Amino acid sequence: MKHRFRRGWTTGTCAAAAALGAVALLYTGELPDPLRVSTPGGEEAVLHPAGPQRGAGWARVLVGKDGGDDPDATHGLLIGVEARIAGDPGVRLAGGEGVGVVTRPGLPVPVGEPAINPVPRQMIEAAARQFLPPGAGVELTVFVPGGAEVARRTGNAKLGIVGGISILGTTGVVEPMSEEAFKTSLVPQVDVARAAGITTLVLVPGRSGERHARERGFPEATVVEVSNFWGYMLQAAAEREMRAVLLLGHQGKLVKLAGGIFHTHSRVADARAEILAAHAAAAGASRELVRRLLECPSAEEAALLLRETMMDRTVFAAVASRASRRAAEHVEGRLAVGTALLDLGGNLLGCDPTARRLAAVLGGSLAVHAPRRDGGSGAAPV
Repeated sequence: MKHRFRRGWTTGTCAAAAALGAVALLYTGELPDPLRVSTPGGEEAVLHPAGPQRGAGWARVLVGKDGGDDPDATHGLLIGVEARIAGDPGVRLAGGEGVGVVTRPGLPVPVGEPAINPVPRQMIEAAARQFLPPGAGVELTVFVPGGAEVARRTGNAKLGIVGGISILGTTGVVEPMSEEAFKTSLVPQVDVARAAGITTLVLVPGRSGERHARERGFPEATVVEVSNFWGYMLQAAAEREMRAVLLLGHQGKLVKLAGGIFHTHSRVADARAEILAAHAAAAGASRELVRRLLECPSAEEAALLLRETMMDRTVFAAVASRASRRAAEHVEGRLAVGTALLDLGGNLLGCDPTARRLAAVLGGSLAVHAPRRDGGSGAAPV
């Protein structure tokens, strides 16, 4: 029998359930168990309250965050809401301990506001109104014990969200192993950069690529992680009217782009050896070298073989140019594209002229050996 992954609930759904419980406890003196809230997708979330407290004019309830079979950094956290009687009618929302504050434009929440996204805000308010008497007012404060510590393991700081986690969710449901959700979570990096006036990005595959970009002096605000989703993120950059992108990272990922492969996970496609062998043959490599390249079990070994035969600079420069061309074609010429291929140590294997031009504009270095820098902000955004 095929295993069915268990779905979970977003932080937004958990906050809505906690709000329902807190308002019910405040105004009725009773706490529903289970707590039932409707999600935007039409499903009913059934959650259980924890740690209820009630005092004069206030009540608080927490709900455990369950990510199902796709747990993230917030899995297991308690999401709480404190409800206080307010003089003005309606629902007011605030952020408390462990909820981040937005400090940069470009996100769906204004600067200075708690990082509670629009859909969760609507869910929280709708849940609270279930037990809010007509004409009554309540102030809801969302809080997450331990949220500030957990936020250090997320990408919040890079997005300008400080002091805690975000309260997120567009459907209210965590779909296990959802590639689409992962891709969508990467796009706010581009939105934040665009809002800061940046029009040239450095796209990197992951944390090591980000580190290499920082060591080479590229401004942190321009560096965007794409994971394996190069095509998706190229389209996101083009749609947001970026002018140029520099593709920077380990050649094991970026070589695939030269073959028109824009989802670079190995289970989707892997033609690294074939692409390197084809470019080596075009550069005059012997049949024996081409054969050996095709038999290389890893990209690193192929790079070493090319270095031993003095063909590495020629081949990797050609691969970089081809990758840039294919990437520009992928977005129908809406972006200028340069490519720089690195080894595992962050040293340059090859790049194209556009990559050098973009690096100069951004104030970064494409020297053969990675210069070690302090990771400062570098040049001004462009």
